[in-house]
Amino acid sequence: MLTVVYVVPDLPAAERLKNVLEDEGIMATVRPVGAGKRRSYYEILVAELEAEEAQGIICRSMGS
Repeated sequence: MLTVVYVVPDLPAAERLKNVLEDEGIMATVRPVGAGKRRSYYEILVAELEAEEAQGIICRSMGS
């Protein structure tokens, strides 16, 4: 089962985080939030068992 680990406001940021996770060996998916032309946010999803690790990787990649 997939779970949301992060939400970003644009597609380039979503793709960047997806690549960061995949470089660390975690399969990630990007899913738009909203309908029609109002898709202004994107969810980053990973396997539920890897969610905690993925969140740590995301935080480190953002300098936190």
